[in-house]
Order: sequence, then C-alpha cells, then structure tokens
Amino acid sequence: MTMARRVTIADVARVAGVSTATVSKVINDRYGVAAATGAHVRGVIEDLGYVSSLGARSLRSLRTNVLGILVADFEPFSTELLKGASRAVHDTGYELLAYSVGRAGQETAGWERRSLSQLHGTLIDGAILCTPTIVEVPAGVAVVAVDPHTGPTALPTVDSDSFGGARAATEHLLGLGHRRIAFIGGRDDLNSSRERERGYRAAMQGAGVEVDDALVRFGDYTGEPAAGAVAEMLAEQNPPSAVFAANDLSAMGVLAAAAEAGLRVPEDLSIVGFDNIPESALTTPALTTVEQPIQQMGERALTMLIDLLAGRQTEAHVRLPTRLVERGSCGPVR
Repeated sequence: MTMARRVTIADVARVAGVSTATVSKVINDRYGVAAATGAHVRGVIEDLGYVSSLGARSLRSLRTNVLGILVADFEPFSTELLKGASRAVHDTGYELLAYSVGRAGQETAGWERRSLSQLHGTLIDGAILCTPTIVEVPAGVAVVAVDPHTGPTALPTVDSDSFGGARAATEHLLGLGHRRIAFIGGRDDLNSSRERERGYRAAMQGAGVEVDDALVRFGDYTGEPAAGAVAEMLAEQNPPSAVFAANDLSAMGVLAAAAEAGLRVPEDLSIVGFDNIPESALTTPALTTVEQPIQQMGERALTMLIDLLAGRQTEAHVRLPTRLVERGSCGPVR
C-alpha cells in the first residue's frame, strides 16, 4: 500500500494561486495579506488538510505549543493520568503529546532524561513526568513530576495521600474483625509503596495488633507477583483472613490466587486494593479499594505546567486526598 504524500506549503500555494510567501504569512498571522486572500488561503489549507511540522514551527518561534506527558509505559495508572491531562488541556492553546519508552521496570531508570533530551525544544515546550525514577532535569526545562519514586523533590510535584489511604484500608479490615491481615506492597524503590506500607503498619499498631512480617511481601505493582506471594501464604497453617494490596492490579492478582485456592471472596478472604482504576469495579466480586484521584492529578499537573511556562508562581507540592470505596470484596472475619 502506498502512503499518502504529506501536503506541503507549496501545494497550498499552487492550489490557492498565490506565492509560498503569502501562504507563510497567513499561517503565521503576519501583516501584508488582504483579508479576502487570507480567507481564501485558509480555506485551501482546510480543504487540503495541511498541517505545519512541529519541528519547523519550533525553529520559527522557539515554541511548539505542545506539552508532553512522559511515561515509562502505558498501564492503568498512566492512562488515567493522561485522561485528566487531556481534559485540562482543552481551550489552553496547547496540544498534548503522550510519549512512552515502551516498557516499565527498574531497568528503565533514567528514561526521563533521555526522553526530555529527545523531545524538548523541538516537539514539546514542557513535560509532565509520570512516576519518574529521577528528577534531575536540564536547567530551564519546565517539568512537573507526578508521584515520583523518591517522593516530593525540588521539582513541582503532584501526588496523593498514600499513607492516609493505606491506613484507612487497613482500619476497614480491622473494623471487620480481621487480625491476620497481609500486605502486598509495590517495589521498595517507590515512595508510594513505602508510604502505603507505613500506613498499614500504623493502622495495625493503632489497633494493638502485631504485624507478622511473614505476611508482608513486595511485588512490582502487577498481578503475577501478588498472586504468587498470596498463594504461598494461603498454603501455610495460619493463613491471612484478609489482604491489603498496594494497588488494584496486585489486588486482582490476589483475587486470582484466592480462586485458584478454592476460596470465596469475601467469605473466606477479604481483599482491598488501591487506586480505583476502572477495572476494579468490574471484578467478581467488585473490588473494595482506596481511590486516589488519578485523573485529577493529571489535571492539576497540566495546570501547574502551564503556569510554569507562563512565568506564574505555582505550588511546590500538591498532595490530593484519598478515600475508601467499599464494594463487595470485604466481609467480617469468620
């Protein structure tokens, strides 16, 4: 199949019957073109579907009017963040470019610096970094970090109350009578995972319940490691009666492990997740989870980035609240 040739400024000039210089003036809103001629040229541009290249635009004006949202991979968290940023960019005069290195994990550490070097100044004016591993960026580059691995830093940062959300999740299970409560964390290099473990331990301590460290395991915020860890616990003589997983994908892995072990949820095992991604409401039973306002985090980060580019003062750190969403995956201890 032959790909369609890109429409050029020369094509517009030829169809409109004017010079390329005239087309350029119309595109860039410069003086020296009669109103009727300008309207005619803009009509031809619309008919032909001409779009100026971002590279050429940046060379002319030193601005692209494009903001980047840079992620290690497109997964439920980053996808929800992108939805919020996309909604917030409307009517701002900016466009949004989503860019991924195509894989997640510790082996991609430093992807932010490489991505910014490739994109800044030619394709984007500034960027939102989603869960960045590092926050050392070139001087003069407008960047907002969302949920960075290290926690709040010198960069403007948006995150949510992981500690408070985890404590609420664990207190919910304690209130149902559970005492053998397992915790499935994310990677130990992530501040969000550490804060959720801290919230879990604080709730247990507040209830006077000693944490059994054999019930504390760590994965990578995906379902398979969580399922494996819980399968091992369920095979022990004194298994947990409830599991708090540090994100919804891990909680879904726990649901799968419970089904594999022949356990009913919530009759035999109660489960709480964290994030409230859309998929959490579609499991069987629907997942009780802690909602962090991911789309709102994307909206706030986008607004902060535009303020930075405009030279307006913006907050150094925004922490949004979390809340428990009760569904069908929790019940009283048997």
